Amino acid sequence: MITVSKALHTILSTIALVGIEKVTILSALGRVLAEDIYARRNIPPTDNSAMDGYALIAEDTMGANTEHPLFFDIIEDVPAGNIPRKIVGFAEATRIMTGAPIPEGVDAVVPVEDTELDGDRVKIFAEVSIGQNIRSMGEDVKDGELVLTRGTIIRPAETGMLAALGRSFVTVYQKPLVAILATGDELTDIDGDLSPEKIISSNSYSGAAQVMECGGIPLQIGIAKDTKEDLTEKFKAAMRADIIVSSAGVSVGDYDFVKDVMKEIGVTIDFHQVAQRPGKPFTFGTAGRKLFFGLPGNPVSSMITFEQYVRPAILKMTGHKRIFRKTIKAILKENIQKKKGLRYFLRVRVRYEDERFTVVTTGEQGSGILKSMVQANGIMVLPEDSTSIKKGVEVVVQVIDNSFELTEEPGY
Repeated sequence: MITVSKALHTILSTIALVGIEKVTILSALGRVLAEDIYARRNIPPTDNSAMDGYALIAEDTMGANTEHPLFFDIIEDVPAGNIPRKIVGFAEATRIMTGAPIPEGVDAVVPVEDTELDGDRVKIFAEVSIGQNIRSMGEDVKDGELVLTRGTIIRPAETGMLAALGRSFVTVYQKPLVAILATGDELTDIDGDLSPEKIISSNSYSGAAQVMECGGIPLQIGIAKDTKEDLTEKFKAAMRADIIVSSAGVSVGDYDFVKDVMKEIGVTIDFHQVAQRPGKPFTFGTAGRKLFFGLPGNPVSSMITFEQYVRPAILKMTGHKRIFRKTIKAILKENIQKKKGLRYFLRVRVRYEDERFTVVTTGEQGSGILKSMVQANGIMVLPEDSTSIKKGVEVVVQVIDNSFELTEEPGY
């Protein structure tokens, strides 16, 4: 049996990056950029107006106010998308829309709200300074500039920037194919046999959802019976995936054949037990660049081991640098007893109250109680050497969603 730290190091040291592919910029959302992106033009491409108003010479507005407006002749209208044709001179102005190019001779724009139309002229009620309300050429991005670097995660802002740079397609790291296999004679699918002795294979769906959440593509292989023959057939079907994740059959029972079948199909087993709770019977192995994770069968154990090991492996494989959940320090609001020598991962509810984080467990922590995961927004991590954790002490919590950071009101 190895430690959690050793198990993580063993897994992550085997990871190789997946390939790259070219996708549309909307398909790239949430994925990792696999190329450097350089600007092929200035943004904006020319000086343009930052608002609707009148383009003129700033010096000509000196002394203008609401009581003593200055009059300017309107020589041209320039809507956005059009090119100005006339040069602006003394006491002249061009009516201009937001985004329209700045006419020659102009060095400022008076906002429309500081003006009043008067026939062919405009009254100016406020002074402006040189450069006011003008967006300069290349103000955002300069031609040839390195704008986005390889390894960047594509968010909506990056999507917009790629569009502004004229990139409809971009190169990203591929999504790994992750085979999901459940094992056990007692299991049935959602629409299968629902007699009392049967259990619906929730792992088939929670596991697939976890794969999708961290950027993989789930391949549901189905449910294997507790026989070497059926397990072998299902594992062979899963071999086209980059990662194979099975649940159950990795303990020491008479029908726990997963480790044996993995060896028979050419998998090198790196370890098969980890000093943790839940999730002690956890197997990891490799076959070439393929990763094999044998997770425990209980729903919570399966989800916890996926969270701690499979998730960071998928993220690293797809080019992510930050592959672990954010952790926070929180004040424990109950007493907890644990067994020495095991790292505990307890399902908890985090709240922010009285200018600090507090945490309580989500009730019964049995590895078969899936509701403890449903009610959790964090996983409390208790170290191996601890046995008694008292109410009021500070503990480490992995944040698995940000619900405690969200509010019903905007807060401004």
